[in-house]
Amino acid sequence: MMRRADYGVVLLAIGVLIAVYGTYWRPQQAGTTARISVGRNDVLDVSLKRDQRLPIHGPLGTSVIEVHDGKVRFIDSPCRGKQCIHAGWLQHDGDFAACLPNGISITVGGSRRSYDSINF
Repeated sequence: MMRRADYGVVLLAIGVLIAVYGTYWRPQQAGTTARISVGRNDVLDVSLKRDQRLPIHGPLGTSVIEVHDGKVRFIDSPCRGKQCIHAGWLQHDGDFAACLPNGISITVGGSRRSYDSINF
C-alpha cells in the first residue's frame, strides 16, 4: 500500500523529469555554419547556405566534405572504417562528425550556443 508521502514522492519525481526534459531536450535548431578542423590548428568556417564541395587534406590523405541545402557531410575519406561517411548529413546546431584517423572534424553551429564535451 502506498501512503500519502509515497504519492508525494512520485509526483515530485514526475515534476522533476518534466523540468529536466524541457530544459535539456529542446527541439534542435537548424545550423547556419560548419566549422571544419584539421588536427588542433587548422580551422575553416563555412556557411551552410552556399552549396559546395571542399577537399580537406589530413595526415592520411584528402577527405571531401559536401555542403548542400543547409546540411553538411563527409562524402569521401581515406580512412578504413568510413564511420565519418556513415554519420550522414549534419544540419542541427551542435551536430558533430569526425574522421579520427585523418584528423578531420565537422561541427555545426547556429544562432543558439550549444555545449557538449567537444566545447571543453
